[in-house]
Amino acid sequence: MTTQFTEDQVGERIEQMRRRPQRFRDDHITMAHGAGGKASRALVEGLVVPPLANPALEQLSDAGALTVNGTRLAMTTDAYVVRPLRFPGGSIGDLAVNGTVNDLAVSGARPVSLSVALILEEGLAADVLRAEVQAMADAATRAGVPVVTGDTKVVERGKCDQLYVVTTGIGAVHEAADLSPQRVRPGDKVLVSGTIGDHGIAILLARGDLDLEADVRSDTQPLWDLAEALLGACGAGLHCMRDATRGGVATVLNEIALAAEVGIVLEESRVPVRPEVAGAGEILGIDPLYVANEGKLVAFVAPDLADAALETMRSLPSGADAAIVAEVHEDPPGRVLGRTSFGGHRLIDMLVGDPLPRIC
Repeated sequence: MTTQFTEDQVGERIEQMRRRPQRFRDDHITMAHGAGGKASRALVEGLVVPPLANPALEQLSDAGALTVNGTRLAMTTDAYVVRPLRFPGGSIGDLAVNGTVNDLAVSGARPVSLSVALILEEGLAADVLRAEVQAMADAATRAGVPVVTGDTKVVERGKCDQLYVVTTGIGAVHEAADLSPQRVRPGDKVLVSGTIGDHGIAILLARGDLDLEADVRSDTQPLWDLAEALLGACGAGLHCMRDATRGGVATVLNEIALAAEVGIVLEESRVPVRPEVAGAGEILGIDPLYVANEGKLVAFVAPDLADAALETMRSLPSGADAAIVAEVHEDPPGRVLGRTSFGGHRLIDMLVGDPLPRIC
């Protein structure tokens, strides 16, 4: 006997599965587990978090929230394994600083200090290391944050791809910051701070994996000035911010939609994308919405403050190409829909697989 399900019943079952506590079922780690999409979510929520569970970790945000003697702090850590080490617009050194600064920034925290751990491969040229340490120093100066401690380890030749960097940052939370996916409400507007997909495509072109000549540069840059300006302009009307790195803007929107139990409708024609990035994505069959950024944030703002937020963003170099790209709705809860240029809708799901490995 065959059981028949209606379209609504199938949709409901899919939604129930998406909301279940994540379980890690794989026997081995794959590259997809590091891509920031569904496999990464299963790895983190299903394997890593349960043994370490505590209130600060439960939010799974860009930075953990701490209160010390009445002072609100944020703390974050990240590892960088990008290949190649240097690429148009940046290198692993400034990427490691900017990425950690930005995780603090979108958590509403002014970066106050960083630590850096270097994992070096035997045989690494001293000039290569010297250049990356200088890149870290220059990026830290631009971001206004000192590197106060660190560690260095060396592994045997062939056991590491030249250089890996791990950075940890501590920040002081802005007095106006009250940021959480749970504060996102129907009617909120969603803004992105500039063109998307630049970093991932720049890395791909730098590897020579694509026979395409295009002037695409990584967008790696610090974002605290932008985050601070938004907090000043919107106050409590700024409900949530996220750093659209691995998994891109599409994955960020899905994470927020699920956490807030809201629907998000993305106006695809409003999403700023450089023609070179769109062209490369079309050749590769990769949607720029899923491509990593390293200098762009996504902000959820109360509707009456959206225009002010957009004006504030565009007044700064890091937000010159900002745009209002989506609106939050009650339905469909936990889902992201894209309104296409033809007027129809398509489902925009979380990233599956790993189309661009080792990009950060």
